[in-house]
Amino acid sequence: MERVIFQDEHAQFRAMTKGFMEREVTPFHEKWEAEGIVSRDVWLAAGAAGLLGMDVPEEFGGGGTPDFRYQAILDEEMAACGATGPGFALQNDVMAPYLLRLCDADQRGRWLPGFCSGELISAIAMTEPDTGSDLKGIRTRATRDGSNWILNGQKTFITNGILADFVVVVARTDDGTGSRQFSLLVVERGAAGFERGRNLAKTGMHAQDTAELSFTDVRVPAENMLGDEGRGFVYLMENLPRERLSIAVTATAAAEYVLGMTTEYCRSRKAFGQRIGDFQNTRFVLAECATQIAVTRAFVDQSITALNDASLSPTDAAMAKWWSTEMLNTIVGRCVQLHGGYGYMSEYPIAKAFIDAKVSTIFGGTTEIMKEIIGRQVVGIER
Repeated sequence: MERVIFQDEHAQFRAMTKGFMEREVTPFHEKWEAEGIVSRDVWLAAGAAGLLGMDVPEEFGGGGTPDFRYQAILDEEMAACGATGPGFALQNDVMAPYLLRLCDADQRGRWLPGFCSGELISAIAMTEPDTGSDLKGIRTRATRDGSNWILNGQKTFITNGILADFVVVVARTDDGTGSRQFSLLVVERGAAGFERGRNLAKTGMHAQDTAELSFTDVRVPAENMLGDEGRGFVYLMENLPRERLSIAVTATAAAEYVLGMTTEYCRSRKAFGQRIGDFQNTRFVLAECATQIAVTRAFVDQSITALNDASLSPTDAAMAKWWSTEMLNTIVGRCVQLHGGYGYMSEYPIAKAFIDAKVSTIFGGTTEIMKEIIGRQVVGIER
């Protein structure tokens, strides 16, 4: 089915992005996988190519284009070459909305130019060792001390955690019980008491740095608070739909990538005197996979349009996220099976896709949390 959400300028941007991946990402990704982290050079190259801060105003070095379709194209082209290392999606799809909406004039001048050039890599620290999806259980605490906040606590599973030059930390700033307990504080590289733990050894996505962070009596200047005190939880809830749509976009494109490589394999691999693609069961499996992807793509594309129109609801974003990521895991599992023994060999891209896919059903809110969001809306529960 032809996609109708893109225009000529998007096609030109996709061609440029594809070329960037071929030059700056694909040749180095295996090395990054082995090292557990990407080079900062690729961030600088992405900034120079205009792939960072696409919706940031031009006066700060951004693209000045508040059109999520450009971010979606970058996400798709990353998935189309199996590149899970560079954390561009976190920078563009997750962090940019916080900065654009919440930064004051001084903060914009301090952070946005480097954000767009790739000189400043960002991260957001929500998850804690004892707190996953239950954000209201966050224990990291900040206490006001004159012109500073004194920050103490621990965070884990932080994407871009090793490379990040500044981290938006979700911290408890009030001892109450309502939604106004939390605020967002920006901790910059080099702050005394801010330490990075190990680069976590994950099952998949080996090139993407994921870290533990600790904060021990870190003095955060009051001017580093992002937005208003006590509004942190509200800001998180408002930005999560875009993050979840970004995950859905990537998952759908990753499924297309997996199906494409498997189709080619089925055309060339022979068994019992014929191509395995000539077996009816193989064709049935490929047909089912292609249909599942096409149906998912239609909903995700509609969600992209809704986000651009500022009408994407948390419920629809949750639907897109859980459906697409579970679909991806179903597709990649079936495609591994079609590869036979070779599908279990790490040198085959399908094996990497298999281990990379699982976490998509976990980060950004687990499948179970997504269903809870949807279910509450269906039965009319407000909280």
